[in-house]
Amino acid sequence: MESLNAIGVFVAAAEARSFVGAARALGISASAVSKSIARLEAKFGVRLFHRSTRSITLTAEGTQFVERCRRVLAELEVAGEELSQNVSLPQGPLRISLPMIAKPFVCIFGEFQSRYPDIQLDLEFTDRLTDVITEGFDAVIRSGVPSDSGLSARPLGTYRMLTVASPVYLARRGIPQQPEDLHQHACIHFRFPKSGKLQAWLFNRGDQALELELPRSMICNSVEGRMDLAVQGLGITYAADFVVREALADGRLVEVLGDFTWEKGQFNLLWPSGRQVPPKLRVFIEFLVGHTPFTH
Repeated sequence: MESLNAIGVFVAAAEARSFVGAARALGISASAVSKSIARLEAKFGVRLFHRSTRSITLTAEGTQFVERCRRVLAELEVAGEELSQNVSLPQGPLRISLPMIAKPFVCIFGEFQSRYPDIQLDLEFTDRLTDVITEGFDAVIRSGVPSDSGLSARPLGTYRMLTVASPVYLARRGIPQQPEDLHQHACIHFRFPKSGKLQAWLFNRGDQALELELPRSMICNSVEGRMDLAVQGLGITYAADFVVREALADGRLVEVLGDFTWEKGQFNLLWPSGRQVPPKLRVFIEFLVGHTPFTH
């Protein structure tokens, strides 16, 4: 790097035909220019300038050398411009961790790829709590309240938990009118894969939260799996609205106890804070926030 700096000083002096002029152009002292060129001459064992009290002129060796130096500096400038352009463009691999229940997000990734074809999405679906920084993820999508102070966050929207069943099941077993009525029904529970605990079914009665110990007719560790079991008429289940949205819309499932369900959740996009956000991640953040399938 020192040699490159010296070459820049040499070219500036050759073009200005003056150490003082070169110093003025570079914003350094004339003595610094003189010393830099002296070191360059000592390094190559050749005299680059004829010096007089009034002016400097290139020697034959200096004339030959200055042309090569100009080409080197021009190539460096082009390389720098190309590097800046590459850094400023949204491109390259983007590693994202998503929960297993990320189907709503998957539906919008096709549009993102069409808009940014030079970004390669590397998606990992998992229910475990990933370490964004240690595991080398650019960003993660998580539900719940962000708790890691080392991560920046943008909310992607909220969802609501619903109690649902198929019309066939309800015609056979009856429609529950109160949360306590579920004790007389087949209940399909969800088991969290990581902790092994069953998901609580939360209801409200007036100002009080109500969590019931319900029959465990079936237990499933797949979010989509329990919805499919409910569609088959095997029981009532408790699931997020985005999981059962299509089944509710086409009538395969219907909501029950709607006046008593209140639990809500939130999805967030998280990424390492305290560092510059690269263009590929910046456009991903803005796209996801602008195209989220959830209610803000």
